[in-house]
Amino acid sequence: MVEKKLQAVEKVAVSEAESDARAEVDAQIAELRAEIARLTEAVTAIGTSTKAVVQGEADLLAERVRERVRDEPLSTLVAVAGVSFLFGLMSRR
Repeated sequence: MVEKKLQAVEKVAVSEAESDARAEVDAQIAELRAEIARLTEAVTAIGTSTKAVVQGEADLLAERVRERVRDEPLSTLVAVAGVSFLFGLMSRR
């Protein structure tokens, strides 16, 4: 009878240890989820700011090209024709 009581006590101790370990793992999982959410927000913010910078640079480059075409239309036309010719030669190979 004493052995049965000892086994019952041991089972209770083991189940308590398992529940404590499970609670600790659940807490760690919750922390990891929160960290992933913060990282996702940070990556989204970086992507948004990068998009804004790239869009600004593209707009600036387009404006410079427009000004160049207005200022020097003939040289721009010759440059475009040369580049087109080179692409045509490369596409044949």
